[in-house]
Amino acid sequence: MAETTIAQTAAFATLAVNAVAAAFAGLHWRQGRSSDAVWPLLRAGQALAVLQAVAAGVLATAGYDPADRLYWLYALLPVAVGFVAEQLRIVSAEQVLENRDLPDAQAVGALPEAEQRDVVLAIMRRELGVMALAALVVTFLSLRAALIA
Repeated sequence: MAETTIAQTAAFATLAVNAVAAAFAGLHWRQGRSSDAVWPLLRAGQALAVLQAVAAGVLATAGYDPADRLYWLYALLPVAVGFVAEQLRIVSAEQVLENRDLPDAQAVGALPEAEQRDVVLAIMRRELGVMALAALVVTFLSLRAALIA
């Protein structure tokens, strides 16, 4: 019974932080602006996903048998989602540069100031969109983990 409580608590904590991060980042993505609080919130969601996976590992070692074996998948997948999101975030910045025929980030510095801002804003929006979607996916995976733990 205590194992179930630990599994559910870890999942609900991950869910809560990622839901807030997804909503906050999604709002800022839609408005085309950034905030000093967005990235720490997204990183906190990723950290909780890792802690949830660690808790699942500890529970597995302790012999925990969840009501549904899919719990293990839902508890561990958020880490993979975060990893893939980080890779997509990097690729999205490269894609913006490629779409504007810029060979690298240093080439942005040679552009007029207004164009530099446009490029930076486009990169920021793409990165924020990727991370907001990842946090949303982690939210739903954590909900499933909490419900079947």
